[in-house]
Amino acid sequence: MAVIDKPPIDERTLTAEVAQAWGLDGVELAFLPIGLDGQAWAYRINTAGEDGYFMKVRRGEFAPAAVSLPQYLRAQGLTHVVAPMGTRSGEAGHAMGGYRILLYPFHGGGNLWSRGLTDRQWIEYGQFLGKLHSIVPSPRIESILPVENYSTTAPARVHARSAEAAVSDVLGAFWQRFGAAITGLCETFDELAAKVTAGPHVICHADVHPGNLIADGDGPLHVVDWDAPIMGPCERDLMFVFGQGFGDHPVNPRQEAPFRQGYGPLQINEELLTFYRQERSLDDIAEFLSRILDPETSLEARANDLHWLTRNAEMIT
Repeated sequence: MAVIDKPPIDERTLTAEVAQAWGLDGVELAFLPIGLDGQAWAYRINTAGEDGYFMKVRRGEFAPAAVSLPQYLRAQGLTHVVAPMGTRSGEAGHAMGGYRILLYPFHGGGNLWSRGLTDRQWIEYGQFLGKLHSIVPSPRIESILPVENYSTTAPARVHARSAEAAVSDVLGAFWQRFGAAITGLCETFDELAAKVTAGPHVICHADVHPGNLIADGDGPLHVVDWDAPIMGPCERDLMFVFGQGFGDHPVNPRQEAPFRQGYGPLQINEELLTFYRQERSLDDIAEFLSRILDPETSLEARANDLHWLTRNAEMIT
């Protein structure tokens, strides 16, 4: 998984703010260097009690749907969803200067990016997405959920960094090897985007890859990272199931059967699936290029980003 540097926040102040807002004793922070979002950071919270927590800190505000949708889904019986916990005053989160803090229950066992899913979990994964896509949003939830418009800035962001990447000491060799393929994907994607046909819209997590599935062994799935949900076609989520770049153990025909068993009747729009796969690849490439070329990025994070950028590029060549 991607590595991200620590935020410029005094951890003693952060510890005190969390303890006061949620009424916790003996708070200890452990930074988790995960994720791609340069404006959000994750921590493990240990306390004097037995409970552990997961904390997310964002510069600026969380999207309203990132806070309200998980709570709504749990109220609809979708217990796989990990939703933010209210503060002592009943607020969904806590403000600290220019940052916003959300606190979640911590579920042990780790994510499934490297381990992969068991056969039983493939069924449960299908059941979860089938239920998610069948839930009708309330008027309030619908009003705060972004709606898919099938446009993206990803190709433009790649183009904006291509000249710099080509002459970079860090990225020069990479761009010589993969630059033509990446530029070609930008061009073919623009052609695909111009003719894509919209599908029926449902609630989508929009980043439901195995890295956002938490489980202890063969235990139940817990679905995290609801930062950017959207109303869009089911293919927006299904690309993480039927794509090959998400996790170390992508779906194979044997595993596809239990997923479909859990999901229920399913007809996939292959054009939309291709659209989302290519858009995600270009979006990740643009993000990695930006971070690697940022002089503030640490050597460790830059090396890790180059690893994942290369892996992503290898998938399109």
